[in-house]
Amino acid sequence: MVIQLQRTYFPNGTNGKLECEGKFICYTIELPWKENEKRVSCIPEGKYFIKKRCSNKFKWHLEVTNVVNRSLILFHPANNALLELNGCIAPVTKLSGPGLGLMSRKAFTRLKDLVYKALDNNESVELIVKF
Repeated sequence: MVIQLQRTYFPNGTNGKLECEGKFICYTIELPWKENEKRVSCIPEGKYFIKKRCSNKFKWHLEVTNVVNRSLILFHPANNALLELNGCIAPVTKLSGPGLGLMSRKAFTRLKDLVYKALDNNESVELIVKF
């Protein structure tokens, strides 16, 4: 499965749209682009893979793997990139401003269900991040 994240960059955040095979999944919010600096920047554009991950904080969620000079880049719920993200990607149902969104948990559940179904069928899940 290939998921595409098409981004729009703003000084205070990055907004995106996630699609799979041309079908809309949800919007996303991220930190602004700051040269891939840890904890303050979104990740670089490129090709990555997604895997399942579980933690006490987020329970079952998604991890973006093989990000250059970064680790623990996750998909998890958040509605304000500057306040709630450290480089991760938050799915949102509706965008409400640069790096801001609404109803993140609903969008996250939709994305997670889609990705977990593919992974449970032994499919790889590729993420392509582009402008």
